[in-house]
Amino acid sequence: MSAPVIVPGVTGRRPSSLRPTSERAHRRRARAVGGPRKRRSVLLTIAMAVVVIYTLLPLVWLLINATKTQADLFSTFGLWFGGEFALFDNIGRVLAYGDGIFGRWLLNTLLYVVLGAGGATLLATLGGYAIAKFRFRGRTAAIAVVLGAVAIPGTALAVPTFLMFARIGITDTPLAVILPSLISPFGLYLMWVFASESIPDELIEAARVDGASELRIFRSVCLPLLGPGIVTVLLFTTVATWNNYFLPLIMLRNPDWYPLTIGLNAWNNQATTAGGDAIFDLVITGSLLAIIPLIALFLLLQRFWQSGLAAGSVKE
Repeated sequence: MSAPVIVPGVTGRRPSSLRPTSERAHRRRARAVGGPRKRRSVLLTIAMAVVVIYTLLPLVWLLINATKTQADLFSTFGLWFGGEFALFDNIGRVLAYGDGIFGRWLLNTLLYVVLGAGGATLLATLGGYAIAKFRFRGRTAAIAVVLGAVAIPGTALAVPTFLMFARIGITDTPLAVILPSLISPFGLYLMWVFASESIPDELIEAARVDGASELRIFRSVCLPLLGPGIVTVLLFTTVATWNNYFLPLIMLRNPDWYPLTIGLNAWNNQATTAGGDAIFDLVITGSLLAIIPLIALFLLLQRFWQSGLAAGSVKE
C-alpha cells in the first residue's frame, strides 16, 4: 500500500466549498431557530425598578432609623443617618427594657410559628396529597369546602372563634393562637394542586405493584417530590403566623403571652397614655430585630425551591 502524498501548505481540512450541503443547512436552521436577539423593554425595566424601590425603601428606612437616638429620629432626615450611631446601644436597650420582655415575646412568636405554622404545613401536605391522589366518598364536597374557605378572610372568623374559645375557657392561652393557625385553606389548596401536577400516577401504581404500603409510598416516593410545595406552604404559613396581629389582639390579655406584633404595638402606644414613656427608637429597633428571622428563613430555604423533580421519572 502506497503512503499518502502530503502537499506542503495544504492541510487535511476540507475546503468550505466542498463541505456537505447538509452541514451548512443545519447551521442556517440553527440560526433561524434562535431568531433575532430579544430587544430590552425600557418600560418594563422602569416598572421593575419602581417595584424594587417600593419594596426595599421601607427596609432601608427601618435599617437607617434603627441606628438613631430618640432625638435624632425627629431632627434628621429619615433616609439618612443621624449624628450618633446608636444601633448596638438601641439593641441592648430593647433586650433589657421591661425586664427583658422582648425576649419573652420573641419566644412566644417562635412557639406560635413552630406549632401553628408547622402543624398547618403538615396538615396541608397530608390533606392536599389525599385529595389529589385518592378517590373517596365526599371528595367533591371536600374540594368545594376548600375552595370556599380560601375566599374567606381570616379576620372574618376571628370574632366567632373568640366566642367559641371563650365558652370552652381557652382564651388568653397559647392554644387560642395556635389552634386557629393550624388551618390554612390556601396551603391545602396549594398542596392539592402541586401534588396533582408533580406526582405521576404511574409512580404510585408502580410502587403498589412492588408491594409498598400507602404510608411507604407517601414517605419514600411522594414526599421528596412534594418538597418544593412543602417549603412554599411553610414559608406562607410562617409569615402569616409571624405577622399575625388581629387574632392575638382579641385572644390575649396577658402581656407574657404576647407575640412580637402585639408587644411592639403596646410599646408604640405608650406615648399616647398618661405617664407613658415615648420609646420610638426601641420600637423601630425591635421591628428590625423582628424581621431578621424571616429574612434568614427565606435565605435558608430558597435552595429548596425547585421544580420539575419528577420530570423524566416516567417513560412515555
